[in-house]
Amino acid sequence: MAGMLDAVDQRTQLVGENRLELLMFRLGGMQMFAINVFKVQEVVQLPRMSLMPHRHHSVAGVTHFRGRTIPVIDLSESIGLRPINRDESCNLIVTEYNNSVQGFMVGEVDRIINMNWSEILPPPDGAGRQHYLTAITRVNERMVEIIDVEKVLAEITPYDTRISDDVIDQDILSLASGLEVLVVDDSSVGLAQCKSTLDHLGITVHSATDGKRGLDLLKSWASAGDDVPNRLLMLITDAEMPEMDGYRLTREIREDPRLKDLYIVLHTSLSGSFNKAMVQKVGCDDFLSKFQPDKLATVIQDRIRSVMSKE
Repeated sequence: MAGMLDAVDQRTQLVGENRLELLMFRLGGMQMFAINVFKVQEVVQLPRMSLMPHRHHSVAGVTHFRGRTIPVIDLSESIGLRPINRDESCNLIVTEYNNSVQGFMVGEVDRIINMNWSEILPPPDGAGRQHYLTAITRVNERMVEIIDVEKVLAEITPYDTRISDDVIDQDILSLASGLEVLVVDDSSVGLAQCKSTLDHLGITVHSATDGKRGLDLLKSWASAGDDVPNRLLMLITDAEMPEMDGYRLTREIREDPRLKDLYIVLHTSLSGSFNKAMVQKVGCDDFLSKFQPDKLATVIQDRIRSVMSKE
């Protein structure tokens, strides 16, 4: 327990400071890729694997790790590159997303770097919609591509955005139609999944693809005379985003008198234990793991009840 608390404390040092740590690696060629260290549990040399019948083409097999069986995903093949040559230089990055653990097979693991989110930029607008990047950056004058792992996982196991019938309160649902929510997320999959669930509730969804664009949108509404905390039922924001992360976005909102009362939900695939500490530090109102439509619907309905009880 002490070790976990120490880890929480160390990682929350970056919260609100608009900083992140990236684990950099290669997928067989010279191009460098990266993912956020927050999602990484361990990096080990590729262990022995067993094959699974009828597996997705990107799943190389399964392996035993720390007393559990986890899928091993060929990260190179999953993003449209050549499969990794499984020799002695292969490594396994064990990660946790949305309370599930999986391993990503990669080539050489380079190092961990500490960066400011302002140095992390969205992919070029002309990159199209089919790429597997959430962001790019430069390290020692070399481009580093940050992989959209949510998109990779969604293609292997598609997420269900339907809400269970027994979760929906029809009385509350009748009040939801026309209410507005702003969703901020750099992952196209994250935005689409959240919007689909909210569409089932009749919620009007506005979106932005990073914290800076989300903050600019909020400030533009406030400058135009809108009472933003009353206009929006809530802001739903991802944690890790280029240019400005969700924690810094929350801090900026809380420091703006026109926006400070906005209800903010942190909606992320990062590990829940870390995010609960982070939510308290930066001043979010609630925390929700991604791709859980029933829980998202519950948060929305609870918020509507709270708003209606004050009127």
